[in-house]
Order: sequence, then C-alpha cells, then structure tokens
Amino acid sequence: MDTLKFAAVSRNYFNMPIWIAQHAGFLEDERIDISLELYEGINEVTDRLRDGRVQLAFGVTENVILDSEAGGTLEIIGGNVNKLPFSFIARKGISTFGELRGKTIGVSAIEAGSSSLVMQMLADQGLHYPRDYHLRAVGPILTRWKMLQSGEIDAGLQGAPLNFIAMDQGYAALGDSRERFPDFQFTSLNVDSRWATQNRDLMVRFMRAFVRAHSWFYTHRSAASTIAVAESRIEHSYALRAWDEYVQDQIFPRDGDAGSAAVQALIDISALIRAIPSRSKANADGYINRDYLRAAWDDLARTSQTAAA
Repeated sequence: MDTLKFAAVSRNYFNMPIWIAQHAGFLEDERIDISLELYEGINEVTDRLRDGRVQLAFGVTENVILDSEAGGTLEIIGGNVNKLPFSFIARKGISTFGELRGKTIGVSAIEAGSSSLVMQMLADQGLHYPRDYHLRAVGPILTRWKMLQSGEIDAGLQGAPLNFIAMDQGYAALGDSRERFPDFQFTSLNVDSRWATQNRDLMVRFMRAFVRAHSWFYTHRSAASTIAVAESRIEHSYALRAWDEYVQDQIFPRDGDAGSAAVQALIDISALIRAIPSRSKANADGYINRDYLRAAWDDLARTSQTAAA
C-alpha cells in the first residue's frame, strides 16, 4: 500500500471526488492510502505542494499558472471545480447591488481569481473597486459564511450548499456567478511535475481511482450525499441539493479532466488585478499535463472491454 499526502482547502463540497475515492474503495483497489490535509488558507495548500510536504492537491488553479510563469514546476493534471458553484450572497438588510456601495466584500484573498470575478460582477452593476467598496481577505467559503452571519462582512461568494442554507435563512442572493462566467477553472488537481515524473506508475494508479470517483458521483445521488454529510457535516437535505446542482451543471468534470476553456477564462478574468503581460505558455492547455489522465482512461477502457467480452 502506497501512502500519498493530499492537501485541499477547507472541509467543503469541493473535496467530494477524493472522499468518494476513499469511501467507495477506488483508492484501495489501486493499493493507495490517502492522508487528506485540510487548510483554511488557499496559499497554504500551494506552498505545501511546492515544497513537497504533500504530493497532490486540490488548489486554486491561478496559483499553478503563476508558479509556472515564475519558473516553477507545478502543473494541472486534472479538474475539480470546473464551473463556479457560487451565489453572491449579501447580509440581511441588503437586497440590491447598489446597497453595497461603501460596504465590505469578503474574498478568499485580494489577489485571487475569485476576487477578480467579484470585481467584474460588481463592475457590471456600476460599482468599481476601490472607489465604491472595500475588499477584505477572509479565507474560504466556510469562513466567509461565519463572517457574513456575524456582520464582519456585508457580502461574498458562497458555494453550494452554503448558498442554499443562506437563502433559506433570509440572506439575499444578488447574482449567480455561472450566469456571468459559464466556464471558470476555480480549483484543479495539481502536482509538482518533478515528483510526478519520478512516480509515474503511482500517478496513473491514482488517476484511475480519480476518474472512477467522478463517474460514480454522477450516478449515486443518495450514496454521494451520505458521504457529503459524513465528511462536510452538512444536513442531508442540503447535501442532496448540492448534488443536484453539481450534476445539473456538471461542475465536477465527468471524466476528471480540467477544462481548457475554463482555464482560459480564469487567465482572462485574473488579468483584472494581476496581468501577466507575456505568458510563456501559448494557451491554457500549456498549463495542463493530461499524460497521467489519458493513461488512466486507456487502462479503464481496456478493463471495461475485457469485462464485457
């Protein structure tokens, strides 16, 4: 049995593919044990991947692009949140974008891609940063939800199922991020290319489990929701609603792949706050290494053909 350390951001629904791979036995089938480490800071996940404290991560895709442009060795090898599962939620008493003038918007980090899309959503409504509102870096969605309830921030992006919980409690949803940005690679499966190259067999085995977990998610509403309750500690009714939204809009990729259009959208919108004037990669696919994923697809296809024969 090989043990891999895997980092992800917070205890949220984004981690479902890994939780499924554990609970459904797909990792055990590949003789892999995952030690999952959860962190509130998005940069903490990238730092641990970069310095080798973990081997794999669900991290913000923008950090991989910036690392690559700085001469680093991080790369995207699979998808995660390929479409935005967020609603823009305001505190009670605020029901329009105009009422956010002079208010504080909570974001994960000031220079994160999610901050860029918040800025664009507000700009579409005539509000411009920093003239018309304040941004406050508060961390991921669980922290933003707590600070919204306490009044420390006035609005912020909330992902499923926290957006449903907020709306049921009387908070206003001012906008849906997917309506403005249909494709956006918010988080991805990332690795240090040096380690992955030296451990190719292990990587392909992991990717087989990863692909199977994504396929399983789309056909097991009840069982997936039970896993979500156990791991993220949300109520079962909200786990079901989250599954419905993720499946309807295919927020997780069915085949485990990162989206070329989604990565390109991230690059384009991130330029609002941090332009990369002369990227070394010609296009979004230059940041994605699909070698391990393709090998996993091929292996699984052969296994399926053998079973059908």
